[in-house]
Amino acid sequence: MIAALHARALRASVTPLRPFTRGLFSQSAPQSRRSPLVTGFYAAAFALSAGLFTVYYFDARSNLHRYIVMPVMRGLFDAETGHKLAVQVLRSGLSPRDPLPDDPQLKCEMWGKVLSNPIGVAAGFDKHGEAIDGALQDLGFSWVEIGSVTPQPQPGNPKPRMFRLSEDDAIINRYGFPSQGHAAVVARLRKRTPKFLAPEQDTAAFKPHALLAVNLGKNKMSPADSAEDFVSGVHAFGPHSDVLVINVSSPNTPGLRGLQDSELLQNLLAEVANARSLLSASSVVANKPKLVVKLSPDLTKQQLFGVAEVIRNSSVDGVIISNTTVQRPDSLKDSNKGEKGGLSGAPLKPITLAALKTMRAELPASIPIIGCGGIATGADALEYAKAGASMVQVYTSFGYDGVGACRRIKDQLLMELSKEGKSWQQVVDESIARLSRKKTLTTEGEVKALAASTL
Repeated sequence: MIAALHARALRASVTPLRPFTRGLFSQSAPQSRRSPLVTGFYAAAFALSAGLFTVYYFDARSNLHRYIVMPVMRGLFDAETGHKLAVQVLRSGLSPRDPLPDDPQLKCEMWGKVLSNPIGVAAGFDKHGEAIDGALQDLGFSWVEIGSVTPQPQPGNPKPRMFRLSEDDAIINRYGFPSQGHAAVVARLRKRTPKFLAPEQDTAAFKPHALLAVNLGKNKMSPADSAEDFVSGVHAFGPHSDVLVINVSSPNTPGLRGLQDSELLQNLLAEVANARSLLSASSVVANKPKLVVKLSPDLTKQQLFGVAEVIRNSSVDGVIISNTTVQRPDSLKDSNKGEKGGLSGAPLKPITLAALKTMRAELPASIPIIGCGGIATGADALEYAKAGASMVQVYTSFGYDGVGACRRIKDQLLMELSKEGKSWQQVVDESIARLSRKKTLTTEGEVKALAASTL
């Protein structure tokens, strides 16, 4: 009896738990149905995101970069941080790409090499050689110039040292050659060298119809009048480059511009040329690098005449005009216009063009000039060609307009050339033939030969 009552009580205490237990472990929980409106929103958001990424990654020409990405970057980051971030994006391979081949009308000849277009990226953007392939392969530049690179690592000048002048489409920088040093950059260049070189990879760019240049600088603590840092650069980078640029014109390294003095420049170029002649054969490039000197736009006409005479009597292969300027045109509006350093961008263009025209008239046609200063459009590039430049470089406009700058300038340049009814090279050849220094007849034999040829 007692046992029966105990069993009945036990059943009564367990029974209320059964529905709870069954509901927790054996019944599926009821699911709320997502509304078609929410589903449609998610689908539309995914499609929009995929479309924006496709435009971002596969078409550098998109206005998305120029009018959305770049203004956001300028709003979020100071000038130097934005600059470094841009280099790292290019280095990562996640940067947008220029999907189009270059039009044959844009072909450019430099020292017997045919480049696919006349647009290069100037030194100062990729200081340590980290984004060479991002700029060459992805964005369509035919010339990438890394550096300046100094023999020993150095931090450069104190921060802040880069300032946007947004109202003037300009930048002032006083970087002062921050550099990882020769050893680090050479190691990076070696690392990107393919194990097997294809026949068309006959330049250090490892891309058909393109060149890689290295801009050589001096350490801040090196003797101002010494050529040793540049000679060291020739030995370090000669086997890994197509062009070596002798930078004697940065305004941010004390004493450096003094090397543009005729006597000092003559000695410097002689030592650099001798160092090049001693280079052993390279497994990377077929020829020894070309030597190019980069000049200041602030030289007077008389100073330019003296520099031109030195260059004519040297083994220099070309000239870049110009570096940044210490001048401050009255037209500047931005509040940062009073910052110390070198000014680049739109206000530099008339100053550079004046120096380029003077130098073009003082150099023979065999020495090409590369124009650099305030180039933001195809019309700007064409103006330089008509002044006697063989090709051009961009820096500030690249920083403001973003990854589409190179393609946009090339597209605009094609339209300008179409109006002229000429190719880039035709414009250049005509300008150089008209504007370059003509050979002076210095001997009686040369005079008689010329007279005989005209009979």
